[in-house]
Amino acid sequence: MPHVIITGGSSGIGLAIAELYHARGWRVSLLARGEEMLDMAAQKLESAGGSGEGRVFWASADVSDEQAVQSAISRAEAMNGPCDVIVASAGRVDPQDFDVQSAQIFESQLRVNFLGTVYAIRAVLQGMKQRRSGTIVAISSGAAMIGIPGYAAYCASKSALVGFVEALRAELSQSGVKVCITFPPDTLTPQYEREIALRSDLAQTLMGTVSPWPVDKVARKIVAGVGEGRRAVHFGIALTLMSFFAPFIKPVLFWRMRRLSGRSL
Repeated sequence: MPHVIITGGSSGIGLAIAELYHARGWRVSLLARGEEMLDMAAQKLESAGGSGEGRVFWASADVSDEQAVQSAISRAEAMNGPCDVIVASAGRVDPQDFDVQSAQIFESQLRVNFLGTVYAIRAVLQGMKQRRSGTIVAISSGAAMIGIPGYAAYCASKSALVGFVEALRAELSQSGVKVCITFPPDTLTPQYEREIALRSDLAQTLMGTVSPWPVDKVARKIVAGVGEGRRAVHFGIALTLMSFFAPFIKPVLFWRMRRLSGRSL
């Protein structure tokens, strides 16, 4: 029975992905910080049943702490077997202008979004290479494609994943291990509800043209892309075009934002 490990698995996109794999009979391991939310998420999965006897394991861990991540994933593999798919979904976003935001909050976003992904992958990679199988899934963001006012740390962390994944994929090209990166749009999750309340008018001018996606739709597209062996998963026409034609599209978007906001960039 295959085993998927999901960081940030207690809510949002991570939990929605867990529900899909559990429904297929996979063993599922959830990692996140809050024990209460993890326990509730595990109960939700188990009560929903599935196509098999998928076992649910959860462990509380701060993904920005490499030792905590390593320990949690070791326990997950001891319970549910070697990891077949790792989904690095844990993320943090705190919209605020760079010159106002504290260094602590800025750096925390980098640690969670970028290093949290690195630590989770490192914890399973040697085992995958030894077995010559496995899939790594990094959850980036549409924000990796364009600089958004008030999102300096978030954009930096999600953009960093692009270079990291490209280098990692090249290193693993003969290993049997697959690497997939996904670029979700705004998604209707509890984190989005908190984020949107803090988003500036200037950022909303740039981002508000794309409606947020339902979380289950985002999860289905990611899981389908992983199943098809895709190297990247994009969402919607606008973000897909942005990924391929950003040098031509971004000047137009920033021009539009200047026009609507009356501010120079």
